[in-house]
Amino acid sequence: MSPRAAEYDVVVVGVGAMGSAATYHLARRGHDVLGLERYDVPHSRGSSHGVTRIVRKTSYEDPAHLPLLDRAYELWHDLDESATSDLIHGTGYVAAGPRDGDLYRGAVEACRTHDLEHEVLTGAALGDRYPGYDLPAEFGAVVQPDGGFLHAEQCIVAHVEAAHRHGADVRAREAVSGWETTTNGVSVRTEKGRYTADELVVTAGAWAGEVVPELETTAVPERQVLGWFQPTSREDFQPETFPVCSIASPEGHFYATPVYGVPGLKLGKHHHLGETVDPDDVADPRPADERVLRSFTERYLPGAAGPTMGLDTCLYTNSPDGEFVVDVLPDDPRVTVAAGFSGHGFKFSPVVGEVLADLAVHGESDHPTDRFSLDRFDGAGSVLG
Repeated sequence: MSPRAAEYDVVVVGVGAMGSAATYHLARRGHDVLGLERYDVPHSRGSSHGVTRIVRKTSYEDPAHLPLLDRAYELWHDLDESATSDLIHGTGYVAAGPRDGDLYRGAVEACRTHDLEHEVLTGAALGDRYPGYDLPAEFGAVVQPDGGFLHAEQCIVAHVEAAHRHGADVRAREAVSGWETTTNGVSVRTEKGRYTADELVVTAGAWAGEVVPELETTAVPERQVLGWFQPTSREDFQPETFPVCSIASPEGHFYATPVYGVPGLKLGKHHHLGETVDPDDVADPRPADERVLRSFTERYLPGAAGPTMGLDTCLYTNSPDGEFVVDVLPDDPRVTVAAGFSGHGFKFSPVVGEVLADLAVHGESDHPTDRFSLDRFDGAGSVLG
């Protein structure tokens, strides 16, 4: 018996944060769309799990991100209204570190450039207001009230459920084994069948370079480890008392979200140990990973440095410059890709889904996305080499 064949307007490969959003936006516009996911929907093998993800308008990486973030916030709230559980939780956001450091200066610039409501405090004053923090007195801290966190896995579920309501076909545990463009469109092969479509959208995360060879050096997987530590002063690390944060310190750049959903304050180090990995062979958390996270917690968030409640791995997929890749393949205009979100993309996912729907159907988007083009690299190698 030959594998089944089916025809669609668009096939989306990878149904994580970006793929689920793209599938939804395409289906909402009336397109016949298939979403293919090699693992479960949602799953814990990639970049879209871990219970919480920070959402913030204070884009210290580049103030030019704010128009996309404003649209992402609108879309998150729209999706939240239709979801069966709360997706977005407001806590406020803290960006703190040495006053001459990139994180603090970038946060101040972002707030001032876009006239975002904010307050600048010393590290000591931040601790007085939010006792969970114990930062050096000379640190600067930008407090911006629009920040908070997203319930990561439920965001994917909500996008998929909304896509289903608009007629999308989503299939889990069906890995793509190959694809090619044809005179009439694209043909996608899996172990379970063959699918044809007018357009292909690839949102395969850490597997993007495997699915699209052109992305091999511009979407490089990196092992990341998350920790959850049970606070000894639990009242100081609740969503009502502990704003989500990014903290630059001599030990590195760390981020944290309050206790939610599972026991413990969640903490991670941006780019953790800098380990480039095969996404199919990622080592489980090790004692050395825990020590990195615990030592920071003990020094700067000491009230959260109780027993370890959990450790988990996830994956960053880094571009050479840390900026996103969202573009149509220059030599294959039927193929649209989104990759290289470099550890700060989740909060953008609904607007990235909207952009991907634009590019797949029209070849362009009204959103400001020139900065995400593939041709900016001109053969540049991997960020982690």
